[in-house]
Amino acid sequence: MYFLTPSTAKKLLILLVAAVFFISCSKFRRIERSEDWRLKYEAGQNYFKKKDYYHTAILFEQILPIVRGLPEGEKVEFYLAYCQYYQKTYLLASNQFKVFFETYGRSQLAEEAYFMYAYSLYIASPDEQLDQKSSIEAMGAMQNFLNQFPGSQFSDKATEVINKSQVKLEKKEFENALLYLRMRYYQAAIICISNFRKTFPDSKYLEQMAFYKIEAQFKLAEQSIPSKQLERYHSTLDFYQEMLDSFPNSAYLKEAQPYYTASLNQVNLLKIKTTKTIN
Repeated sequence: MYFLTPSTAKKLLILLVAAVFFISCSKFRRIERSEDWRLKYEAGQNYFKKKDYYHTAILFEQILPIVRGLPEGEKVEFYLAYCQYYQKTYLLASNQFKVFFETYGRSQLAEEAYFMYAYSLYIASPDEQLDQKSSIEAMGAMQNFLNQFPGSQFSDKATEVINKSQVKLEKKEFENALLYLRMRYYQAAIICISNFRKTFPDSKYLEQMAFYKIEAQFKLAEQSIPSKQLERYHSTLDFYQEMLDSFPNSAYLKEAQPYYTASLNQVNLLKIKTTKTIN
């Protein structure tokens, strides 16, 4: 009885895999060189079922100009969009799904295509530290989807995408305000925080933002020319009062208190100086 050594068995396995790969490649090359678009169409569908999106895309891209306008053209364009999605070229996939929806608006696949157009945009969006153009576009597209397809099977997922995109945008704007504060661009920080409150009135960051607005305003007043200091210290007091009214039990009030006290002292000193100058 003959037993294979481990190394021999490994070599035979490698040769077997190589042979299968060679036969598979040869078969694909024959299909690829064929002038029969129906053969490529059937083969492309089989590759897609096997999750071989690379070979599906090659064959379907070849026959797309031929089948466009035919019943098969609808599936070819739809599968091509998914091939790009599964190969993680999300922006290309998004565009392809959008083209499909615009071309086949009455198709049974149109609803799914529109959802995938928006979802691909969402997947393509980067972390909150980077530009969030894709997140903004995804939110808009998903909202349009919900308006156009109320009661869709994708409604829950679409709502989830909108909520998650909203969180990313909130975090991005929150980090922007902190960045301005760290870089000592205090006026920019104040504007950013004010806009944040208008854009995200229910954000979990509002309490922190209220504190950072006081801090930024106080430091802006400190570095201002004398003619602007009185007004800016007054604004610090106003921002503190706003925080006290909105978040009376905030843990940040203790940190904000020194800015309030210092601003109050500066306002009194500046008023005395102004009175002496007038007299």
